[in-house]
Amino acid sequence: MGVSTDTPIIETSSFPLSVAGDEITAAQLHGILRLRVDVFVVEQNVAYHEIDGRDLLPGTRHLWIGGSVAVDSYLRVLQDAGGTFRIGRVCTAVRSRGKGLAGRLMETALAGIGDAPCVLDAQTYATKFYAKYGFVAEGDEFMEDGIPHITMWRREAPQP
Repeated sequence: MGVSTDTPIIETSSFPLSVAGDEITAAQLHGILRLRVDVFVVEQNVAYHEIDGRDLLPGTRHLWIGGSVAVDSYLRVLQDAGGTFRIGRVCTAVRSRGKGLAGRLMETALAGIGDAPCVLDAQTYATKFYAKYGFVAEGDEFMEDGIPHITMWRREAPQP
């Protein structure tokens, strides 16, 4: 039995796609997990539990931009206890870097979050990127899976 070529496994889009965790298809999740593993496990050479049980929750939002080959850029938004939103797993495929894709995903995610508090744990090299979206580093740098990180908060949306 062959695979149909009528329907692409990955939707191609120049705009961010957004799907709730309990509505994501197996093909969509496969493409997302492939990118996350390519970046966080293979490229960064870190063995860790990528599948954490939160991807299929109804409150999880997956945002991505798909190219003709696979998912080009991705992030997810979780809602933590107390209503705080958490952005994580921000990544872009090597072939698609430098095109502003992660920035477009951040803008889309933050538009959905609105004025609610939002937190993320940034790899320290990326703090300037997140600062462009109103995030401020708080606390001390810490090591996660051998990579320096720092917690960053956006406690209120920046005013124009």
